[in-house]
Amino acid sequence: MGSTGHGPLHGVRVVELAGIGPGPFAAMLLADLGADVVRIDRPGGPGLGIDPAHDLTNRNKRSVVLDLKSASGAAAALALAERADILVEGFRPGVAERLGVGPGDCLARNPRLVYGRMTGWGQEGPLAETAGHDIGYVAVTGALGMIGPAGGPPAVPANLLGDYAGGSLYLVVGVLSALQHARTTGEGQVVDAAIVDGTAHLTAMIHAMVAAGAWTDRRGANLLDGGAPFYGVYETADGQYMAVGALEPAFYEEFVRLLGAPGHLPDRGDPAAWAELRERLAARFRERTRAEWTEVFAGSDACVAPVLSLREARDHPHLAARGTFTEEYGTVQPAPAPRFSATPGAVRRPPAAPGADTAAVARDWDVPGLSGLPDPTPTPAPTQEER
Repeated sequence: MGSTGHGPLHGVRVVELAGIGPGPFAAMLLADLGADVVRIDRPGGPGLGIDPAHDLTNRNKRSVVLDLKSASGAAAALALAERADILVEGFRPGVAERLGVGPGDCLARNPRLVYGRMTGWGQEGPLAETAGHDIGYVAVTGALGMIGPAGGPPAVPANLLGDYAGGSLYLVVGVLSALQHARTTGEGQVVDAAIVDGTAHLTAMIHAMVAAGAWTDRRGANLLDGGAPFYGVYETADGQYMAVGALEPAFYEEFVRLLGAPGHLPDRGDPAAWAELRERLAARFRERTRAEWTEVFAGSDACVAPVLSLREARDHPHLAARGTFTEEYGTVQPAPAPRFSATPGAVRRPPAAPGADTAAVARDWDVPGLSGLPDPTPTPAPTQEER
């Protein structure tokens, strides 16, 4: 992934109204794919609490600072929207409208615009106006209730499942689909990407298994939730862990052979024997360190892998060979994904410093008044309006 890559979205213009969480990540993905993403930062910053120089969700973007609560700031944002293909915002329902940069205002200026709205609860429904975060969104969809050990509380999967999988990725799929429609018909539209909708959609296969009687609606009792002893994690002698995913019979046979468990193991096809089988496997894994077991299973079809930390992951031989992580501008970070044979993406820019690109954006987007606006007076970041 050389730094000269433009990406398949080269030439697509995106306006991002600054927020936190899934909206910025979605805009980063569009930028990684080559889009020219201009982030409209608010005076005082978004309130995320980290140094903008390290906020990787703002890589490959450019930034201008506008006070959308002022008439001049809102007018400048509309001028950018008029020249954009996509706009992304993550305010609570009604906030963009009150600021004068809602879908009606923007589509009146640019009928081809794709207006992407990223929220947790969606634009309508009893909870649409209330605050929320990832953990609540995945809780009500049933997704959180699936994760964790039997007899224990649900395990929190950071904010990967809701914010980014159920939120950001669905917003990106939505705005790119709408962009295809706009380029075919000349008709823009609003994309309502709600984390609750996307997360629920991710559970489609599990719902199918429930309907077929192949999934029990409780934690730690099923094939893919840690209930099956041949699909789970095991502690090693040094307090680390190995992940086992030996689902298919052939892979399981290879796993058992390399594990070298003494004696005859209980029947893996009998759920009543799973507890005993898990105890036998766990005892065997505790006899060696993670590094030793990694060497034992290396290159095999046993479907066993070491559980690595974020800092360790970059040095895994396979990920290192593929360049899954890269170090750019002094920061180790995930490389753009997915990969394209003809139009590769790249980390072209470090995280955008708020307001650093005003003059360049004014020139490139032909909005001369943008660079002539007075610098907004920094004000405290507002309370959460996102999602």
